[in-house]
Amino acid sequence: MSSKSQSSSVSGGLLVSATTPVSPSRSCTTLSVHLRWTGSSASCSALIDSGAEGCFMDETWAREHDIPLRQLRESTALFALDGSPLPRIQRETLPLTLTVSGNHSETISFLIFRSPFTPVVLGHPWLVCHNPSINWSSNSILSWNVSCHVKCLMSAIPPVSSVSSSQEEPGDLTGVPEKYHDLRTVFSRSRATSLPPHRSYDCSIDLLPGTTPPRGRLYSLSAPERKALEDYLSVALDAGTIVPSSSPAGAGVFFVKKKDGSLRPCIDYRGLNDITVKNRYPLPLMSSAFEILQGARFFTKLDLRNAYHLVRIREGDEWKTAFNTPLGHFEYRVLPFGLANAPAVFQALVNDVLRDMLNIFVFVYLDDILIFSPSLQIHVQHVRRVLQRLLENCLFVKAEKCTFHASSVTFLGSVISAEGIKMDPAKVQAVIDWPAPKSRVELQRFLGFANFYRRFIRNFGQVAAPLTALTSVKTCFKWSVSAQGAFDLLKNRFTSAPILVTPDVSRQFVVEVDASEVGVGAILSQRSLSDDKVHPCAYFSHRLSPSERNYDVGNRELLAIRLALGEWRQWLEGATVPFVVWTDHRNLEYIRSAKRLNARQARWALFFARFEFMISYRPGSKNTKPDALSRLFSSSVASTDPEGILPEGRVVGLTVWGIERQVKQALTHTPSPRACPRNLLFVPVPTRLAVLQWAHSAKLAGHPGVRGTLASIRQRFWWPTREHDTRRFVAACSVCAQTKSGNSPPAGRLRPLPIPSRPWSHIALDFVTGLPSSAGKTVILTVVDRFSKAAHFIPLAKLPSAKETAQIIIENVFRIHGLPSDVVSD
Repeated sequence: MSSKSQSSSVSGGLLVSATTPVSPSRSCTTLSVHLRWTGSSASCSALIDSGAEGCFMDETWAREHDIPLRQLRESTALFALDGSPLPRIQRETLPLTLTVSGNHSETISFLIFRSPFTPVVLGHPWLVCHNPSINWSSNSILSWNVSCHVKCLMSAIPPVSSVSSSQEEPGDLTGVPEKYHDLRTVFSRSRATSLPPHRSYDCSIDLLPGTTPPRGRLYSLSAPERKALEDYLSVALDAGTIVPSSSPAGAGVFFVKKKDGSLRPCIDYRGLNDITVKNRYPLPLMSSAFEILQGARFFTKLDLRNAYHLVRIREGDEWKTAFNTPLGHFEYRVLPFGLANAPAVFQALVNDVLRDMLNIFVFVYLDDILIFSPSLQIHVQHVRRVLQRLLENCLFVKAEKCTFHASSVTFLGSVISAEGIKMDPAKVQAVIDWPAPKSRVELQRFLGFANFYRRFIRNFGQVAAPLTALTSVKTCFKWSVSAQGAFDLLKNRFTSAPILVTPDVSRQFVVEVDASEVGVGAILSQRSLSDDKVHPCAYFSHRLSPSERNYDVGNRELLAIRLALGEWRQWLEGATVPFVVWTDHRNLEYIRSAKRLNARQARWALFFARFEFMISYRPGSKNTKPDALSRLFSSSVASTDPEGILPEGRVVGLTVWGIERQVKQALTHTPSPRACPRNLLFVPVPTRLAVLQWAHSAKLAGHPGVRGTLASIRQRFWWPTREHDTRRFVAACSVCAQTKSGNSPPAGRLRPLPIPSRPWSHIALDFVTGLPSSAGKTVILTVVDRFSKAAHFIPLAKLPSAKETAQIIIENVFRIHGLPSDVVSD
């Protein structure tokens, strides 16, 4: 806005009230503004004065900052509120660029006058032109006039690094309806990576009393990692999201590979999180959306781009985010990933930005925004209002992850439609897709899983009877129609009420996880208020990829925790009570405090920092529910032939044992039964002894035990009594009986006890048991003095407990001879 348009709006003189309300003794509303002119810039506070009939700048402040001025063609009279004349205005500034709230820019000239208390006054003409919605309690602007989206907000320049028009990429708008293309800036990729303004929602990092952020180790980097670090630091420094630091704190930095093979930096803020005062700002409950969604027929889901980097670190707290690199010491100006309070801070920001729409036609969970309306016409208006508000507050949307004008959407693990809220079928897909058992072992695994929930299923025994009958070794395992019906009915009961309950983040969750060689499984549970029993909320299973199958058992178990927490993030991240993770791998209890982690574990540890939970050990015998889910893929994976190391062209021939030829020759007279596995040879009765001798007594066999002998036989041969025959053969082996070495530990060295110096200072005691009853006594407690060999023989009716033994010795020995110095007993 030019100075002419403002000064010509008043004839005969301008009225200004700034001389009175800016006095320090009175309250006023000021904004932080940024001014730029040719070759220089400055920041200051600006007074919002609806009584001033122009925009003014203090003469002294303008002179101190060398702001270019020019003479007015005609001087302008100036009056105070009481009508008293003030010195006439003779000069004005050249056009300056004024930036308010970090994203609202315009060109404006200021009239020069003397104001000892404020550098800049934004008067009534400026308020009429932009019509800002002001939060008077926080001195911040919530929204602007619609015309500002084209004239001011569209041209807002980030204060740290400018964004050229060639970089102004709005992203892929193919999925965005054309009616929102005029707001394309809200989908901008470049704006989402620029430095956001300071707001009242800046992330504070308050430390516990008496603590200081630890200084992490400096990780050594490979050549590719060093190149990735140089690129990351260059981009972040240009964007202004990080700056060089001299902080005494410093977290370690390492790199992990992304799915596309590129490297991503990770900063280990675990030490800082441990001493940070936690922000308990509540995350919304999905259950609270039931009422507000009544009558809604159209839904739009928005996903915010680069979400956490849209929040600034509170001024003065930036040093606590410092991190060490081989290329220098830096600190963040924006909210980095991995800070404990990040979810709460971001939820508070989005809630306040959309406060007047919240729970009316908007539901917000962190960076996910749901807009709902009863009709399409109203829905379009609602979506426009939300997009405009996000743009005004420097929040940007990821177009490729949004859903517009849908009749149903999947949001936070629930399917939302005009019919209401239902659980996402994917949350119980692990049980729905449970394949029909192909063996007695697989059936026993399913029934073991079902047994945990039998108390919730009426007539469970009757429903499961066709399946239970097949577990008996006395019957042939044959899958029937009745068995399939019972199997399908139980799966349906597992995935419906009253077994399955809706998660409630106000109560404690239990996450049970387990990993097998082929998959991982997990169950999310909660204790129900209605019956005080633990009910499942969701099931999860995941088939391990070939590379994941190569993980050691500890990393597979840790992967199960990582996948389960990621699957149920929308409930666990907002839980008000720390949840419990049950695993049958005891070493994982210490993973959150481990000092040395590999790159994979460190990446997962940063992800775990977003949750409040404790890992608790649970023996495998009690952890059978997730174990069953982790083995859903056993049959399919086991049938897959492993890849050979040598190429086929290098293989000259395969070794064929002579015993195999003997068995195959016997099979010409005796056909293989149907129960024999396809990949094994059936051994007829006449050749079984030869197979046993080959696996146990041959020179290459070396007389192994039962397990070793069975392992050799199981590789190629099968017959119904294989295990029983092997045990009998090994037990009857004369060579093993003559040369078998004991497996007990070696006996200790026999050393005589020292001779005591006086009677009853050193005593020995033992029990004589198994005696015939005499006067009701069958046990004798013997107490012998090792100096004089004198003894007490105390008859007892039975073996006493430790407490009873102590009482007997006190009454019969210590009472007579006093307390000894030494007591020996086995």
